[in-house]
Amino acid sequence: MKAAGVLVMPAGFFLVLAALVLFPDPTRRELFVACGVVVEALGLAVALRATMLQRDSRPDTGPHSGKESV
Repeated sequence: MKAAGVLVMPAGFFLVLAALVLFPDPTRRELFVACGVVVEALGLAVALRATMLQRDSRPDTGPHSGKESV
């Protein structure tokens, strides 16, 4: 899931670049750029969520956890 989020972020970036190059109409360009930024934000959210889920699934036996590792 983390890899999917990381792969979606460049897709949003390329959507923004394509909008700047392909659309001469400012209104359509702005809408397309906004969609690209949303895609980037969704990719970042997926990557961060996957990272947080990995941290929660690990056992907490570090020196400051209050638990002793055996």
